Amino acid sequence: MLPGFDPDLILALSLAGTFVFGLSGGIAGVRTRLDIFGVVVLAVAVGMAGGIVRDLLIGRPPESFRDWRYLAAAGAAGLLTFLAPRSVERSQRQIDLLDAGGLALFCVAGASTALDFRIPPVQAVVLGAVTAIGGGMLRDILINEIPGVLRGGLYAVPALLGASVVVIASKAGSESALWPILGMLVCFVVRLVGLRRDVNLPSEPPEAMTRGAARRRGG
Repeated sequence: MLPGFDPDLILALSLAGTFVFGLSGGIAGVRTRLDIFGVVVLAVAVGMAGGIVRDLLIGRPPESFRDWRYLAAAGAAGLLTFLAPRSVERSQRQIDLLDAGGLALFCVAGASTALDFRIPPVQAVVLGAVTAIGGGMLRDILINEIPGVLRGGLYAVPALLGASVVVIASKAGSESALWPILGMLVCFVVRLVGLRRDVNLPSEPPEAMTRGAARRRGG
């Protein structure tokens, strides 16, 4: 999938990313007071949704359904958050770091998989981002919230940037492992900067929305 990388290493990193994303789903389930089944289901959905959507869009059976270890990793994350929620909450900073790492890996792996199936460049970038952010979007929808990726914070942007590095390099004819590494680094660093500096994309200020509503009421 990724040029120059040991497949076993990629599998291990993918399972780690699935576990971390599963933790975020489990935490959301605990916070919304779901029972143990609901927490585990939410963890599995978040950990596996992005890759499933990508595989369905490119027309192949979802890889995570063909390898039981993905389901086990996501399910274990759900059980952990249900049984030890306070311990997981106290580790939020570490989880944020791991989540950024999972985001970086999944956006690059998703784009690379799309390219392997001869998906055009722009769509390959989008599929890379979908692989990385799809689980988080599904998590928020299932707990009846507007997806966080649409409300603020740099989450989709780092994934798009990381995927773009891989796609541009591939279309330029390079098969060096340097480019996937660079793509992951770009995604990881931009995501961490967004977290540490509380960077958000521009949105309409509340005062402007209030003024606009007042004008509409006034005719």
